[in-house]
Order: sequence, then structure tokens, then C-alpha cells
Amino acid sequence: MSARFARAFAVTALCIALSACGFRPLYGRLGANPGAQRIFASVYVEPIVAERVGYQLRNSIIDLLDARDNARNAIYRLRITLVEKRNGIAVQNEIIAGQSSTTVTRYNYTLTAKYALVNATTNDVVTSGEESTLSAYNVTTSYATLIAAQDAQSRAAEDIAYRIRLDLGVYFAQRPPAT
Repeated sequence: MSARFARAFAVTALCIALSACGFRPLYGRLGANPGAQRIFASVYVEPIVAERVGYQLRNSIIDLLDARDNARNAIYRLRITLVEKRNGIAVQNEIIAGQSSTTVTRYNYTLTAKYALVNATTNDVVTSGEESTLSAYNVTTSYATLIAAQDAQSRAAEDIAYRIRLDLGVYFAQRPPAT
């Protein structure tokens, strides 16, 4: 049996096994289920109060969900509050001219998002949750530190956006959407 034939056989067997076990993609369109994309398109993501990182998170979620950028005709409203923390995790001790000096050389940036998906008509909370992520950056004596800190914020915002999309996808896969 050739390696090519063995791979084709393995792929075919895997497809048959997955179809028999009831596997279906989380973001797929099957039967009467409208699929996550149609539900996500009915979500309005409210502005997030957190300056730069809030703006980035909101835009990332709108892009990932293909959500509405205005509240008109939205079925759901997504409300997010953020908490940012910076903790120095690495220090450098120096002795210069007999004086001891300690400086932080690395920070952990933690971003925590609490979200609530609200029915736009009744204002009832449909689902809620909390996601947290950690990103780190090094401190230098130049402008590069500011860029590294902003990059850590951007990575954290993207990660939180993916996590919230996953949470909402799982929620809607288990329950029928509002109409």
C-alpha cells in the first residue's frame, strides 16, 4: 500500500467517523440553524471606555463577528468593561558611583474584559462572562518601550476579541437565537 493511498484512506475514514458522531462546525450553516455568522451580524458592539485598547478591542470584535457598527435594527447589544494592569516582573540592580539603583526591565500587561450580551428589545442579559489575557513587554531606555507597550495592548485586545467570539459562538450553538 503506498503512502498516498494510506493518507487518502485515513482522511476518508476520519470524515466518515466525524459524520457519524454528530460533529458539526461551530460557525457553520446547518439546516434550520442560521449559523453563527447570521447571529453575530445582529450584534451591536457598544463603545468601550478604555481609550486606545478599548477602541482596538471594539474594532476587533466588530471585524471578527462581522457585527453591526450602529445600534439600528440590532437584536443584541454587547457591553464590555475593561480592567488593565501592568506589573513589573523583572528588575535590574545597578550600582553607579556608590549609589544603588533598581529599575524595572520587563512588565506583564493583563487585560480583563467583563462582557454582557443584552437583548436589545427587552434589555435582559442573555449571557455574560469574563475573559482575561496576559501579554508582556521589555523596557528599554528609548521610544521602543512605548511601542512595545502598545504592541502588548494590541495583542491582548486581539486575544480577548477571539475569546469573546468563541464564548458567544458556543452559547448560540447550544441555544436558539432570539428573533
